[in-house]
Amino acid sequence: MGDHRLDILAELADAIASRRGASPETSYTARLLSQGVEKCAKKLGEEAIEAALAAVTGDKPQVTAEAADLLYHLLVLLEATEVPLAAVMAELARRKAVSGIAEKASRRKD
Repeated sequence: MGDHRLDILAELADAIASRRGASPETSYTARLLSQGVEKCAKKLGEEAIEAALAAVTGDKPQVTAEAADLLYHLLVLLEATEVPLAAVMAELARRKAVSGIAEKASRRKD
């Protein structure tokens, strides 16, 4: 049996994908997706900053809320770029067997 927390992320990713064709007037997710990758990326960046600022203040409930927003917007960006959550999870699994320092050193320098 899988980790329920991962199931929630997968379910959210599926819900986001299903809203791609919904009306932007009735679905925030559909509105974001209809505005393209740039808008989705901007929202992700905004949420990342908000999560970081909440962490600095030590407000745990706010960190929790902002982290949830950040994960949601990351999943929206993945949908917008047609990168499946499963691909990200596979990449994390691949990295799990490698030290962080060695993994970073192995990345291409473009």
